[in-house]
Amino acid sequence: MSTTTTPPAPANPTTQRFSREWFQNLAIRYAMVIVMLLVIAFFLYRSARFGTVDNVTTILIAAAPFALIALGQTLVILTGGIDLSVGSVIAVSAMSGALFAKSFPDQVWLSVLVAVLVGLIAGSINGAVISLINVPPFIATLGMLTLASGLAFVVGNGAPINGLPAAFGQVANTQVLGLTIPVVLMILGIVGFGLMMRRTTYGLRIYAVGGNRLASEIAGVKTGRVLFSVYAISGALAGLSGIMLSSRVISGSPTLGQGYELDAIAAVVIGGASLMGGRGTIWGTVLGLLLIQTLNNGLDILTVPAYWQDVIKGVLIVTAVAIDVWASKRRT
Repeated sequence: MSTTTTPPAPANPTTQRFSREWFQNLAIRYAMVIVMLLVIAFFLYRSARFGTVDNVTTILIAAAPFALIALGQTLVILTGGIDLSVGSVIAVSAMSGALFAKSFPDQVWLSVLVAVLVGLIAGSINGAVISLINVPPFIATLGMLTLASGLAFVVGNGAPINGLPAAFGQVANTQVLGLTIPVVLMILGIVGFGLMMRRTTYGLRIYAVGGNRLASEIAGVKTGRVLFSVYAISGALAGLSGIMLSSRVISGSPTLGQGYELDAIAAVVIGGASLMGGRGTIWGTVLGLLLIQTLNNGLDILTVPAYWQDVIKGVLIVTAVAIDVWASKRRT
C-alpha cells in the first residue's frame, strides 16, 4: 500500500516581498534615510525656497568643509578613537595659509600646501602620541585642541589676518563644471574614501583595529601604523578644510573652526558608526552630515532663533542615534 505526500504549495514571492515583516526590515535597514526624507519633506512643505537649486547649492557649499573633517573623523572613530582637535587644527592651518599668502602674494596657491602640511604635522603628533606612547585618544587630541588653538593666535599675533590678495579668494571660489572647489573636493573625498574603505586592505585593517586591536596584532596587522595614519589623515583633511574656509571669506581668523569637531563627530555617529570602533561607513557619515546641514539650512530659512536651533538639533541627534541603536538591535 503506497501513500502519496502532497508537497506544500510554494510561497508566493510577491506576498513575501511585500509582507509586514518585509516592510519592517526595510524600515529598520534604512531608518536614517527615512529620517532624512521626513526632514526634507517638512522643510519643503514649510518653505518653497528650500527646494530651489540655489538653496541646494548653498547646502553643498556649507557641507563641504565639514565633509572633509567628517571623513577623517570617520577613520579615527572606526579605530575606536576620537579626534577633538580638528576644529583648532582648522584654525592654525587657516592662519598659517593666510600668513603665507600675505607674505608671498604671487604664490597664493602654495598656501593650500602650507595649510595641509600644518594639519598633517598636527595630526601626526596626535598619531605618534597615541600609537607610540599609548596616551588615550581623548586626552591626546584634547591637548592638541588647546595647543593648536593657542598657536592660531600666535601666528596672527592675537588678531585675524586681513588684507589678503584677491587671488587668495579664488582658491575656494573658483568653479569647476559649475561647482566650487570645496564641493569638488568633497565629492572626490567621499568617492575616494568610500572605495578605499570597501576595496582596499588598508580599509579592512582600520575595521580590524577598531573591532579588536589585540586580535589584529596577532593576525599580523601593524596596529601602531594604522593608528598613526588615521590621525595624520584627519589632521591633513582639517588643514585642507581650514584653507578652504579661510579662502571663502578672504581672511584668516584664529577662531575659525571653533566647535566644528562636535558637528563632525555627530555626523559620524548619526551615520551609524560606533564610538567603540569597528562599525560604520563613509556613506553613513555622508548621510549624517547632510542631515545636519539640511537641518541647519532649513531652520535658518524658517528664521528659527539660534538658541532654539541648538535645542532642535540636539533632540534630533539623540533621536537619530537612538533609532540607529534600536535598528541595530533589531537587525541582530
